[in-house]
This record gives sequence, structure tokens and C-alpha cells, in this order.
Amino acid sequence: MPIWLFICLTTISLQAQVTDPVLREKIRHRQDSLHQMQMERDQALLAEPFKGITAIGQVQEGLFKLGTTGVSTEPVRQAALEFLATLDEQQRAGTNYPIDDEEWQRWMNTALYVRQGVGFYEMTDKQRDAAFKLMKESLSAKGLTLSRNIMRLNHTLAEISDNYEVYGEWVYWITIMGQPSETEPWGWQLDGHHLNINYFVLGDQVVMTPLFVGSEPVIAESGKYKGLTILQEEQNAGLKMLRALNKKQKKQAVLEGSKTENLMLAGAFKDNLVLEYAGVPASSFSKKQKKQLLALIKLYVENMDKGHGKVRMEEVAQHLEETWFAWIGGDKDNSVYYYRIHSPVILIEFDHQKPFVTRELYGSAPHRQHIHVIVRTPNGNDYGKDLLRLHLEQHQH
Repeated sequence: MPIWLFICLTTISLQAQVTDPVLREKIRHRQDSLHQMQMERDQALLAEPFKGITAIGQVQEGLFKLGTTGVSTEPVRQAALEFLATLDEQQRAGTNYPIDDEEWQRWMNTALYVRQGVGFYEMTDKQRDAAFKLMKESLSAKGLTLSRNIMRLNHTLAEISDNYEVYGEWVYWITIMGQPSETEPWGWQLDGHHLNINYFVLGDQVVMTPLFVGSEPVIAESGKYKGLTILQEEQNAGLKMLRALNKKQKKQAVLEGSKTENLMLAGAFKDNLVLEYAGVPASSFSKKQKKQLLALIKLYVENMDKGHGKVRMEEVAQHLEETWFAWIGGDKDNSVYYYRIHSPVILIEFDHQKPFVTRELYGSAPHRQHIHVIVRTPNGNDYGKDLLRLHLEQHQH
């Protein structure tokens, strides 16, 4: 564990009964105290120019093209303008970044991290409503529900740890990149613990990666949101995919039969990860197996609005023969595991993680109560960067 993280974890505490104004001030103070140290560290991590995730260290060219999807982004643009209009001058200055700013890449799924933009914890009711409207217009009903439930489960974690300064339902931030436009590139980002949404817009094209979703716990067994559950369908569908393979395919897919460590590879600050294809190729799948794999991928893609989700799935289907499925862990009903779906245009990692805050409840080995998921667009189009590059080549700004 980095020393700065250890120090923060051992020095931060706050009683659950604190009033909102005091909580807001303490969160601001924590952000300020971490800022300089983090900025220096992040600059080192971002020193290498963005390339994107690749399989062999070289970008596969020509995968993404400028065009029209026929799916309007006007409701998203209007919602973003309405959100910006609720902010005061100081808030807007700290929330609105240039379209090509490195702030896109400065997201982090851990709790102890300096966020930019305006936090839900400091928003007025009007601002919070506008922020949720932006999410509603951008995401599907499923995606919005998942996002809100991750935020709620972060409150459950605050209850478990009695730490409402680091964890909580409203400790999330929104930034806007560029100016919401009908023709020029822009986007928005939501950043916080276990929930990171990067949403790029160019005309009616949308890229919604990197997308990180997860929680500790994923099932609330106590507290205000007792009974709340997330990511069970994604968990179970992955296992069903493994079980649908024949003996030869399963032997190829299973890289290791047990899981003892956290295995996610393409998380925060891994934008230039070189990750070789591994496991079993979908080119060896039967028609039924291919259909099942597409249904599994759709569970993640359908967090986008329906129209753009359909466009994305068409893109995924075009490269199905180049898609690989890999597995680490057991195959029993209660097993913990990691699985990866990887193609030239999509990378999905699902990982049962070791408990961090909930070790006293669930132990120190990977557990089903702590899940991380990342969805990426390999070969340079995370954050819509390849579309942005193509746009700038056509339009000299």
C-alpha cells in the first residue's frame, strides 16, 4: 500500500452524526491536503503520450470512423447546458475543461483521490437534479439504476466503516469537457469510488469508455439500503458462458483454476496497457455459443442509452470472430473468479476482489462481496480520442 494512502486511511475519521455543512468542509479539506502530492504522481503516470490499449503495442488502424448513427444526442447536450447553467462562476471554472485536457485520464476508482469538478455532496438540490438529468439522458434506465445503486452502496460502506468523510452516497464529482455542442466534440465525466463514467460526444456519435463499475459490498446486508444488490447478472452470466464451453474450449479458456489475487489489468492509469489476447477465440464457438457471448457483452454495453448501445453492439458483432474469452478461478456456484472478453473494439474485465474495508466481515481472500468491472475501447478510442483525432484532422481549429 502506498505510504500516502496508508497515512490517509489511518488519520481520517468522522462521526456518522456530523451535519452536512461540516461534512462538506472536511471533504474539501481532505481534497486540498492530497492535491499537491497526487498531482505530481499523476503527471509521472501520464508522461507517456496516449496510445490506447493494444494487443501487441501497436494500434490497429482504421477501426473507428467519423459518421452518423441516427441516434440523437440533443437531449444529452441540453441536459449538460442546463447543468452548467446551475453552477456559479467559481464552480463552472473548476468544472469545465478543454475537450483534449488530461483531466479525462485522471479518473480513479479508489476512494482516496483528489477529484475535479463539482461534488454531489456540495450541490444544491437544483444542481443535483440537473446532474441526475444529465446521467438520465446519457444512460439507459439500467445504467442509471446501476450508477445510483453504486452510490447508495458506497453509503453502506460508510455505515460499515463509520467513515462518512471518505465513503458515502454523495462523494462523487462531475466535470464537463469542451462546450456542449451539436457539431463540435465535447463530453462529461463522473468520478468517484467504484463509479467512473467517461462520456464523449461528437455529433450523434458516443463513446462511453473507460467505464468502471463495482462495489464493496455488492449486496447490502445491513443499514439504510439493506437488500440492495448489483452486478449479480453479470457475475452469473460469465459463469454460464464458461459452462457452455466444450471440454477443449474450456481448457483453452481457463488460464488458471484458482484465484487468490486481484487481477484487473486495465484499470485507472492503464490507458496504454499492452494486453495480448488470451483464452479461447470466439472463432471456435458454435452459433449458439456466439449468441451467448454477445448476450454477455450486451449486459455491459446496455448501460448506454438504447440507441447508442445498439450501435455499439453492431460494432462488437463485426469483430466477433476476433474476440477472446479468458477465465481465472473456479467454476462452482459459489466460486470466485476473473473473466475477460477482449476484441479489437472492446475489452471487459470482471474481477472478484479481495475485501479492503470489509475484511473483518469477509476475510482477506477474493470475495463475491467485492467486484470490479472495467469496460474499455482498445486501439485508441477510449475517451473518444480516435474520433477526436479524426475530427481535428478534418477541421483545422
